[in-house]
Amino acid sequence: MARTDELGRRGEDLAARFLEDAGYRVVERNWRCRQGEIDIIASKEDTLVFVEVKTRSGLAFGHPFEAITATKLARLRVLAAAWCAEHHPRASRIRLDAIAVVAPRTGPASVEHLLGVF
Repeated sequence: MARTDELGRRGEDLAARFLEDAGYRVVERNWRCRQGEIDIIASKEDTLVFVEVKTRSGLAFGHPFEAITATKLARLRVLAAAWCAEHHPRASRIRLDAIAVVAPRTGPASVEHLLGVF
C-alpha cells in the first residue's frame, strides 16, 4: 500500500474513532457507487451524517480542509442522495460534515470536525 493510502486509511480510522467517542455510531465506511465514495456515514440521535475526511501528515501543503472544494462538497451531496435512495434511512435530518486529520509520522494526531459544511 502506498504511503498516501496508508496515511488516508489512518486518518479515516482516527476520524471514525473521534466520531464514536463523540457519541456517533458509524453506519458505514468507504461506501462506493459509480459517482464516487463517501468516507464515513454516521448517525447520532435522529441525524444521519455523511463525512468527508481529509488527512495530511503536516501543514506544509496547507490545512486538510483546504482540499475540500465546492466541487467535492457538491459531489458529496450527490453521493449522500444516492446512498439514501439505496438504503432508505429513517433519520429525520441529514447533514454533511468534514473532518480534518493532521497525523505526523511521530507525535499525536489532531482531529477537527466541521458540522454542516454544505
